[in-house]
Amino acid sequence: MPEQMRHIVLASRPTGAPNDENFRLETSDLPEIGDGEVLVRNHYMSLDPYMRGRMDDAKSYAAPVPIGGTMEGGAVGEVIASNSPAFATGDFVFGMLGWSTHGKAKAHELRKLDPNIAPITTALGVLGMPGFTGWYGLTELGKPKAGETLVVAAATGPVGSMVGQVAKLHGLNVVGIAGGADKCAMATDVYGFDACVDHRAFESARDLRAALKEHCPKGIDIYFENVGGKVLDAVLPMMNPFGRIPLCGMIAWYNAGGLGADAATEAITGPRLWRTILVNFLSVNGFIISNHFDRYPDFLRDVGPQIAAGKIAFVEDIAEGIESAPAAFRALLSGGNKGKQLVKVI
Repeated sequence: MPEQMRHIVLASRPTGAPNDENFRLETSDLPEIGDGEVLVRNHYMSLDPYMRGRMDDAKSYAAPVPIGGTMEGGAVGEVIASNSPAFATGDFVFGMLGWSTHGKAKAHELRKLDPNIAPITTALGVLGMPGFTGWYGLTELGKPKAGETLVVAAATGPVGSMVGQVAKLHGLNVVGIAGGADKCAMATDVYGFDACVDHRAFESARDLRAALKEHCPKGIDIYFENVGGKVLDAVLPMMNPFGRIPLCGMIAWYNAGGLGADAATEAITGPRLWRTILVNFLSVNGFIISNHFDRYPDFLRDVGPQIAAGKIAFVEDIAEGIESAPAAFRALLSGGNKGKQLVKVI
């Protein structure tokens, strides 16, 4: 067993987009485990947009990462020491083990994985928190009905791709929004969307809205919101009466330090925003998936067989080495990844 581990800590809080100075790679001794604890050698770790919020010292639904603290996040790996009867050396597990080559956790904080059923990486993506977020937000809050039109931004990410594919299984017209022609092709060719619009091809929300109207001639019944910014400005006026907007993220604003834009983007804020919601009787439901993990077994029962049958596809974008995590994370925030962003630790 190695005696040391490497981990990436938050060196300073970013202003705007994170940079190299905000992260630091450190080496330290492996932690000792107490009663009921398990030591894991991480094989893969997850990078997710929510981690940008953890870098800010601001009021939120979860505490920020402290300066000098290991960046938090999910990881999958192999048990190398255990003081719990629930886990044996050699077991594969998922846990919130951070940006690290190793991590310790209490046994009840880990979930055992069977690599013979599905690759362990899927516990970080299509069968993990992102996939569950998409499934829950659509089925519970979007309330899809056959024949309706759904629009989802970040369409080729692990959340958006799950939303679109489940919506297709429910008989909806599915339109994605993604950044770049390659991603739009992925949305239609890999994930089976009916259409996908490249938001980077349009400078204004008005022009993006015009492109969306070609694929949504009857308006939009469900908008799965995980982006904000210009995309929200384009979509909101197209919502049909009694439309639903599950809201789980706003990546366009994570680095901006504010929740607005200038007049050139037609930002729908303040009175315009609320009036649009009011007069169209829209249901907007913000949700944090960690509040709903009682439904996770239902998600696995529903989605697991669909993946096994090839009805739900997934794509993973894997960076090599823990030292690559900061650059991969920065790329993720600007749409530089294709599929679920992972880091192969070993």
